[in-house]
Amino acid sequence: MKQVLAVIAALLASPALAEEIGQVGVDWVGNDIIIEAFADPDVQGVTCHLAYFDRSVIDRLQQGNWFEDPSYSAVDCTQTGPIVLGKIDRSGGGEEVFSEGRSLILKSLKVTRVYDAKNKALVYLAHASELTQGSGKMSLSVVPLGDAAP
Repeated sequence: MKQVLAVIAALLASPALAEEIGQVGVDWVGNDIIIEAFADPDVQGVTCHLAYFDRSVIDRLQQGNWFEDPSYSAVDCTQTGPIVLGKIDRSGGGEEVFSEGRSLILKSLKVTRVYDAKNKALVYLAHASELTQGSGKMSLSVVPLGDAAP
């Protein structure tokens, strides 16, 4: 029973939901760069902006891969109010704060938060996660904590 409750709790503690705030057309076939914003679910006062490539139907027809978008992404996070740290993972492996599918089942775009106690900062890493292999395409953003870090 404890295991079932742990699984339910893990599912309920899902990463943040993003709101699309912009869409920039990049070429004549309809490929776009999507810009989304999301608040860190466990750190009050931090908002992240995530940009990623969204393939058009024409591009999908030309390339023959219907179910996958490129792994490229960029993230920038900033202080948007007083920073209040909630119960965050302070280990070196960090904690996933955002995830969005980039293929039918195998790939997702993730943002992981890593707490840097020595330098009093939160590090946000945008990266692709694939079931078969990881992706070396990543982006990094750092939010200084000043006196907010305990």
